Amino acid sequence: MTDRVARRLRIHGRVQGVWFRAWTLETAQRLGLDGWVRNRIDGTVEALAVGSAEAIEKLITACHEGPPAAKVERVEVEEAKGIVPRGFKKKPTV
Repeated sequence: MTDRVARRLRIHGRVQGVWFRAWTLETAQRLGLDGWVRNRIDGTVEALAVGSAEAIEKLITACHEGPPAAKVERVEVEEAKGIVPRGFKKKPTV
């Protein structure tokens, strides 16, 4: 599909221990995105999302709020290479 793009997100704030990874997984799956989400040892959450630009923008917008217990300070977004298997999954912390 030529309209597929990839974006790497880094979410800062109170985003670990508040169900952020599971919420991101469910949100990305609902939007039909491929990729992954994981915690990082620095306290951020990182995600790689691949799919339509519209769906990725919806995910980015949603990540600025996150699940109810989260307190998002900022979301960094950068272009990425979108070589991932189909589906969206949680990965181990790095």
